[in-house]
Amino acid sequence: MDIYELHRGTAPLLVSLPHDGTAVPDAIAARLTDRARRVPDTDWHVSRLYAFARELGASILVPRHSRYVVDLNRPPDDTSLYPGQNTTGLCPVVQFSGEPVYRAGVEPDAAEIAARVDTYWRPYHDTLDAELQRIRGEHGRVVLWEGHSIRGTLPFLFEGALPVLNPGTAAGTSCTPALQQRLAAVLDAQAEYSHVVNGRFKGGYITRHYGDPEIGVEAVQLEIAQHAYMDEDSFEYLPDKAEKLQRVIRALLEATLA
Repeated sequence: MDIYELHRGTAPLLVSLPHDGTAVPDAIAARLTDRARRVPDTDWHVSRLYAFARELGASILVPRHSRYVVDLNRPPDDTSLYPGQNTTGLCPVVQFSGEPVYRAGVEPDAAEIAARVDTYWRPYHDTLDAELQRIRGEHGRVVLWEGHSIRGTLPFLFEGALPVLNPGTAAGTSCTPALQQRLAAVLDAQAEYSHVVNGRFKGGYITRHYGDPEIGVEAVQLEIAQHAYMDEDSFEYLPDKAEKLQRVIRALLEATLA
């Protein structure tokens, strides 16, 4: 099985969907709890939600494997992205519900984690970096758009209900002020979805690591509350709701190309 799928586009925009994958190798799946085998913490259907981005000329990078194998949006040394807050790690042993990922006593050790980084994490990041360089070389600039989604209420990770649209720019450091202002203007112009910029989700490792506006690489993460386009319990995609949401996402992506 391939590690990822890359669609090369023609615009200065790369959409990365690092938590879309659901595959878990048999040797790992056999050690997971019954609930974890459903990979509930997947960013469900984001590749379907962002499929329209090809029409805008975007490149799209999508992994095959679940974040339970390795989390592509965590640093390889597993430094916490949100110190002092509950979170999950590079090879998660805790689900977003707070329940264990593995049956007792069979969690991955340091050697296994290092092997997973080499097998799954590094190839994705090597391709991501190379594609950013290719696009920047052609256009003089590139926007890296990190597409994510999460259950709208998760007491283990955050209090209350999450706004529907949660763009993060590492507190304004991963993109230019002009781009952040254009994105905020799109969100302020619509009344359908609640939103906050740089709230609970400010951007993960990919946004923070690759975003460097001074060299023409801007990065934005958009975390979406899943109830806006799917059923959070059955994981069913809801096309009518998704289509309405896609109109706003399209306007945000168009703002990155302005």
